[in-house]
Amino acid sequence: MRTPFVKMHGAGNDFAVFDERRAPLGLTAKRAAAIADRHGGIGCDQVISIEPSVRADAFMHIRNADGSEAEACGNATRCIAILLARGNRDRSFVIETVSGFLPAEIQDSGEVEVDMGAPASNWDQIPLARPLDTLALPPGAAWPGAPAAVSMGNPHVTFFVPDADALDAARIGSGVERDPLFPERVNVGFASILAPNQWRLRVWERGTGLTRACGSGACAAVVNASRRNLSGRRAEVVMDGGTLAIDWRADGHVLMKGPAVIAFEGEIELDAYPR
Repeated sequence: MRTPFVKMHGAGNDFAVFDERRAPLGLTAKRAAAIADRHGGIGCDQVISIEPSVRADAFMHIRNADGSEAEACGNATRCIAILLARGNRDRSFVIETVSGFLPAEIQDSGEVEVDMGAPASNWDQIPLARPLDTLALPPGAAWPGAPAAVSMGNPHVTFFVPDADALDAARIGSGVERDPLFPERVNVGFASILAPNQWRLRVWERGTGLTRACGSGACAAVVNASRRNLSGRRAEVVMDGGTLAIDWRADGHVLMKGPAVIAFEGEIELDAYPR
């Protein structure tokens, strides 16, 4: 049986999206990893399932390229809002994830704004393996300094460096991701300032690798920059695939605004992929 999917991206962070609201499709971790493979599958950073929710407009199930599960994904949330808007006049939706509810609103410009909720900065909320000051973690041997850590529903560390493009982000990021300090692994951001309240960001995403954009990583970078008094609570974050506008509001919630694009639609034979 052939199964439809939608290939989408948010600022270059790309997804294969499947609709499971009527019935489950059997998207196991192994199958999701095969679908995400850029040579033998559809190819994507994450495989996304839209599932039914009794408390929101839909539930978003996120699987990384290696098949592991992620708690939240800002870029994917914007994409799901675009799909939920098909065939109706609604422009605002609430999307449930394992880490909570993400309200999303489609703007007149076509961009989507998502309320990513309030960041968590206690060591056990991120989580870390032991109590530490999350504003400046002790640097590992090959780390480019002391990063700040925060949870945006998923764990992040941000390194503030002179030039994010000059680093071997893949080598450093892969090592930091699996450091014993992070029992659930961690997303690794490398940020350098371009102008007042404008940041350049590259992100190594756990379970996926370097991506062209990371929505929750952009939120984490602005939150951590503000916590360190490096910039204000509103900033633009420039990534390889595009720019996101981040606003850490006075009420503690982080708003993220950016594009969401349908690249193409197709069908695949799911049974051709291992379960």
